[in-house]
Amino acid sequence: MKTKSLLVIKPDAVKDKKIGRIIQTLEENRFEIKGIRMKRFTKEEAEEFYSPHKGKHFFEKLVNFIISGEVVGILVEKENAIEKLRELIGDTDPEKARCGTIRYMFGKSITENAVHAADSEESFNREVTFFF
Repeated sequence: MKTKSLLVIKPDAVKDKKIGRIIQTLEENRFEIKGIRMKRFTKEEAEEFYSPHKGKHFFEKLVNFIISGEVVGILVEKENAIEKLRELIGDTDPEKARCGTIRYMFGKSITENAVHAADSEESFNREVTFFF
């Protein structure tokens, strides 16, 4: 059964003009694009978006980074979309990411790692409302 997931292209990849290549990677991996929206998070939205990380040492850095520029939310659909998208984006640390993953190709660091993807159905249901 096809399910949906959310990919967010972060400010570093938007600034570096990687939107098209990331979308191409999604399509080459047979994800169907169901919606695309560019926006800039407010600080309040970013704090809510990353609320599961509130209290962790990197929370403030994460929030400040995501509000530093435009982001692109992409709603995708595929069999086991959440799991398959997480595989395609790769490890949070681009240096540890498997060759061919989005973060391997476009990430710079653990924070500036090009993309975010929902890690569960619950996360997807919460995160998708920020874009669609």
